Amino acid sequence: MSTDQPSAKTHILRCGERLIATKGFVGVGLAEILAAAGVPKGSFYHYFSSKERFGEALLASYMERYLAHLEQMLAPDGQPARARLMRYWAYWNVSQCGVDGPACDAGAGEGSKCLVVKLSAEVADMSDTMRIALRDGTTQIVARLARCLREAVQDGSVPQAMDPEAMALTLYEMWLGASLLAKLRRDGSSFEHALRATNALLGGADAGPVAPARPQAAHAQRSRAAPRGGKGKAPRQSA
Repeated sequence: MSTDQPSAKTHILRCGERLIATKGFVGVGLAEILAAAGVPKGSFYHYFSSKERFGEALLASYMERYLAHLEQMLAPDGQPARARLMRYWAYWNVSQCGVDGPACDAGAGEGSKCLVVKLSAEVADMSDTMRIALRDGTTQIVARLARCLREAVQDGSVPQAMDPEAMALTLYEMWLGASLLAKLRRDGSSFEHALRATNALLGGADAGPVAPARPQAAHAQRSRAAPRGGKGKAPRQSA
């Protein structure tokens, strides 16, 4: 009996997640969750004392799976750390938090519907336990991104002066904002912009070591571009 309990609980959570990823937490009633899972009300309350406790468990389960998938995507695989980060953002561009479609179906893969985007504004003022579950999960996501950025600084694939923690937070917040705009616009333009901005923030190159900055070269270029001659004279142009 004890062997079956975890799988039954997981089944209820997964069925509820598919519904909530589409309709939101408030938009899905208990009866709909029970019907989707094919279980009686007693089975639900055996695992969850209330719908709020169910939501808290659902978010904890979602975040655990998301972080495991993120760890797999960012794990060292012989590529520069920057390339692994760009692979994650490209994955987000295709399947995370996007407009409704086959690639974003809740059952299509781990984390293919971003519950952070879907539920943050909805539950933050409604349930403190659910808010904390999302807050703690996103904190762990940013921490994992920062770790990969530290590896990128070490292998030279991003500028050495980069602050990994600050950059990780900047990128994650930018992509969450892009996800909200994608839902409003019903297209991928915000993701395309976020991907270009991410590439620029990480140094502009697709892969490989970043050459150290040379301030003297920039100074020399400004000096060459400065006007010469007295007042009222146009700068001389090179042939």
